[in-house]
Amino acid sequence: MNNNPLILIVEDEGGISNFISAILESNHYKVIKATKGKEAIAMAASHGPDLILLDLGLPDLDGLEVLKTIRQWTSIPIVVVSARGHEREKVEALDCGADDYITKPFGTMELLARIRTALRHNLSNIMNSFAENDKVVVGDLTIDYGKRRVTLAGNEVHLTPIEYKIIVLLAKHIGKVLTHDYIMKEVWGPYTNEIQALRVNMANIRRKIEQNPGEPQYILTEVGVGYRMVEER
Repeated sequence: MNNNPLILIVEDEGGISNFISAILESNHYKVIKATKGKEAIAMAASHGPDLILLDLGLPDLDGLEVLKTIRQWTSIPIVVVSARGHEREKVEALDCGADDYITKPFGTMELLARIRTALRHNLSNIMNSFAENDKVVVGDLTIDYGKRRVTLAGNEVHLTPIEYKIIVLLAKHIGKVLTHDYIMKEVWGPYTNEIQALRVNMANIRRKIEQNPGEPQYILTEVGVGYRMVEER
C-alpha cells in the first residue's frame, strides 16, 4: 500500500500545474489535479487529500471562495500558491483559513519546504487530539502549558500574562503564520484594535527569549502580515 501523501493541485494554467506535479511526483508525493473551483471542492470531499495547493485566480470561482467552502468542513492543510503578491491578499487568505501562502514565481525548495511544514503541523494536531501534548520545545526554548512556564536553556523566562498568552498562541500554531488581526482577536477580544500593543508585547517577548532581538530565531516576522514561530532551530 502506498502511504505517500496525496496532494490536490488546484491550478487552471496547464504549464504551471504540470510543473508543480512533476516536482511533487519526483519527491514521492501522489498528485491529483483540478482546474476549476467547483471541481476542487468536489475532489477535496471525495478524495480526502493530505494537502491542497490552491491558486486564487480560477475561471469559475475565486480561490478565496473555494478556501472558505472547504474550511466549513475540514482542517486539511491548504497552501495558497498565487501571483497575487500584495500583503492585503496574503492577510485575507490566511484569515480565511489558509495554512500558508507562496507567491509566484517560487523556487522548488521553497515549495517543498512549505509543504513539509504544513503536513507536519497537521500531523501534530492529529496526534495531539489523541494524546495531550503539554509542552512545545524549540531549540533551547520550552513552553510548558501544564505548568504555565516558559524556560530558555533551563532558566525560567518571566512573562506578563499578555506576553504568555501571545507566545502560547504562536506555539499552539507552530510553523503557521498568524495574522496580526487573528492574534489581536485571540488575545484582546473581537472588538479591539491593539496593533501597537501587539508590537510592544512582541518586542518585549523577543527581548526575553532571543539572543539578538533584531535577528529573531524563534518568532519570525512576516512583514505586513503577522508572526510565525519556527518548528526547528
